Amino acid sequence: MLITFEGTEGCGKTTQINLLYEYLLSEGYGVVKTREPGGTPVGESIREILTHKVKEINSLTELFLMMAMRAQHIEDVIAPALKDNKIVLCDRFFDATYAYQGFGRGIDIHIIDYINRLATKGIVPDLTVFIDIDVEEGLRRKSEEKGQMDRFEDEDLSFHKRIKEGYWMLSRENSSRFFIVDGSKDIQIIHSIIRKRVEKQIELHRF
Repeated sequence: MLITFEGTEGCGKTTQINLLYEYLLSEGYGVVKTREPGGTPVGESIREILTHKVKEINSLTELFLMMAMRAQHIEDVIAPALKDNKIVLCDRFFDATYAYQGFGRGIDIHIIDYINRLATKGIVPDLTVFIDIDVEEGLRRKSEEKGQMDRFEDEDLSFHKRIKEGYWMLSRENSSRFFIVDGSKDIQIIHSIIRKRVEKQIELHRF
């Protein structure tokens, strides 16, 4: 079962993945925690290129790097874990590409869709947790947490607002897969909400 976490910068998805990961392990499930960009040695090298502020990267180059990373990630991590009937928790997946490179950068969604189908081998999340938060609040959180923002985080506010609009459109188009959570709530309350929804998904999956 593949569960992905999505949201704009500073929404708290990484914190929630870590909490869910520890909970599922404590319940005896086989769980793999991973992230995009990244997830493999090749993917982490690509992540360094993508997030480094000094580098000037063309939007199409950015898209191709994302897809190259994802193809390796699917091959080495996600597909084998799913074959072993494990629960895969992924911090961002292909919805982020539609949101960031599609809505954010303005790349044609049909181009993204075509390349993504090749990279993912048709793998689609069973559940996507979309943690929604005010864009400016998320960026404030991120700035306080890190101090120095990466290449994506440092984009102008309009870029981040387009990403949020993209996520909301994706959530409407994929309502059976998306689970929307208010990211302004207390961390433990959010964890409880997500945990209950994931427990329901596990029951449906029948491990």
